[in-house]
Amino acid sequence: MTIPRIRNRVFLGVAAGGLTALLAACGSSGNSSTGATTAPTPAKAGTSATQVTAVLTDFHIKLSTQNYRPGRYTFTAENMGHHQHALELVGPGGTNRGKTLDPGQSAALTLTLKSGTYQVFCPIDGHRDLGMNTKIAVGGTPAPSGSSSTTSPGNGY
Repeated sequence: MTIPRIRNRVFLGVAAGGLTALLAACGSSGNSSTGATTAPTPAKAGTSATQVTAVLTDFHIKLSTQNYRPGRYTFTAENMGHHQHALELVGPGGTNRGKTLDPGQSAALTLTLKSGTYQVFCPIDGHRDLGMNTKIAVGGTPAPSGSSSTTSPGNGY
């Protein structure tokens, strides 16, 4: 074998090794899936939503904020109870229902709130009557784009 051929093979080997390392580094995002939790759905491109956490227990709803202005919101329902639960909002913006969650699961529900009063409850048979029912009042000027609400202890009865 001649020196140029050996040099070409060494070069190709080094290039292949470098490319493999680069692809391995780019391919690892660090996100792992647990199967039981649904990641929040991101807001549509060009818009952002105010984040609200709704903790669902047996038989109570606790929201991470009590102050709402018209605008786009993502409610992340977290079932911390021992029974299946879901989150539903009914008001001037219409009816919006999240999926039914087994204990330990969570899911996001993104919607646009309009001024007025909304009923927030668990639509699973009988849960609303057992106390998984509250109201939120939406009023004032629209929420600033990209705001995050994490104030006050929440409401629910």
